[in-house]
Amino acid sequence: MATAAHAAPTGNYRWYVVFVLILAYTFSYIDRSILTLMVEPIRASLGISDVELSLLHGLAFALFYTFMGIPIGRLVDQRRRTTIVAAGVAIWSLMTAICGLAQNFAQMFMARIGVGVGEAALSPAAYSMLSDWFEGKMLTRALSLYQSAIYIGAGLATMVGGALIASVPPIDTDWFGTLEPWRVVFILVGLPGLLIALLMLSLHEPARRGETDPDIPALRIVIAYMWERKAAFGWLIGGLSVAGMMWNGVGAWLPAHFMRNYGWTPAEVGMRYGLALLVCGTAGILFGGWLSGWLRDRGHQDANIRIGMVSGVLALPFGVIAPLMADGWTCLMVICGFLFCGTIPYGGAAAAFQEMTPNRMRGQISAVYLFFLNLTGIGLGPTLVALMTENVFGGDPSVRYAIATIVVITAPISVWMLHRACRASGLRFTPRA
Repeated sequence: MATAAHAAPTGNYRWYVVFVLILAYTFSYIDRSILTLMVEPIRASLGISDVELSLLHGLAFALFYTFMGIPIGRLVDQRRRTTIVAAGVAIWSLMTAICGLAQNFAQMFMARIGVGVGEAALSPAAYSMLSDWFEGKMLTRALSLYQSAIYIGAGLATMVGGALIASVPPIDTDWFGTLEPWRVVFILVGLPGLLIALLMLSLHEPARRGETDPDIPALRIVIAYMWERKAAFGWLIGGLSVAGMMWNGVGAWLPAHFMRNYGWTPAEVGMRYGLALLVCGTAGILFGGWLSGWLRDRGHQDANIRIGMVSGVLALPFGVIAPLMADGWTCLMVICGFLFCGTIPYGGAAAAFQEMTPNRMRGQISAVYLFFLNLTGIGLGPTLVALMTENVFGGDPSVRYAIATIVVITAPISVWMLHRACRASGLRFTPRA
């Protein structure tokens, strides 16, 4: 049923919604990224290579995460969004636990596909819901808070995973034989997500802001809408996708770099790098939300795109220098700068798409954006680093050179594409009165 336009909702409840969505997104990132800390035991147990491991981290997850996102985005524009998210949380949580039971590469690949299918439901629905609870610079800040769960989740995954690997013993079972510690970790981090699914069902569904037409546009109409604005949408999606390739390529292999080149144990990597990721990544994305609002208040209507350019320029030197450092602690200190700068744009990016899109297209256009962001970022980033490690630089320790190389290539391209997006967006500088 269509609803009339209404004022922005106020009060504390909408911030409770943000909190629950952050909790769900945090668990999603724990479940998708826990694998990065367990590279060596998984590789040894399943008898796979770096490239195969990168496919488990990237392509297996991204393949159905991206392709399922578009039909799920259409459901987001039609159905109750809280129910869609709850179903997705339940699916990815169960599939994460099943990863711990995989006996070979093919079984793990299929389980990781299942994780991607479930997680595809979350962000299109979350973006759409938050756009009905907030507007203007408050929307940017709410989305920045939501996106901060990426780094909270990845940081906790690294910290908790390292601690669990160091402390969890093998477990003997009647049905599955002896479960190695890395298998137990997957089960322990996956099953609690079922409680988050129940919590999602308790949320109120917000009224859709400004609706006048109850019909959901077909995907071809959505694509036509984007095609009419292809310069703005194309450069923006392209720039953010290339930045995502940098971020995911570096993030997937940094734990292995610390272990291979500095001799850190998984527990040491988990506590040290995980804490840096949690603190610096979260600080960066929250700073990005504040910076976007500050620029908008001073007349920069393209602030949500502009901060992506700032991010790429600042992250480039940190990302190149860090993996080349002679000792682990110096590398970690420089990585903190990369984590902070590299995370600046993502709350603003999500807000930019919501502001450019009619309400009944938000789920589908968010899904199109996430399709490209995740197919290139998650799907290609980790695998490119693995291919360079094995085929260009000569083996396990040379992962450091592959990490530096992907930053050198992707950061300038991302900045250039986002500069073109600023010019194509039609958003102009409007001085304050």
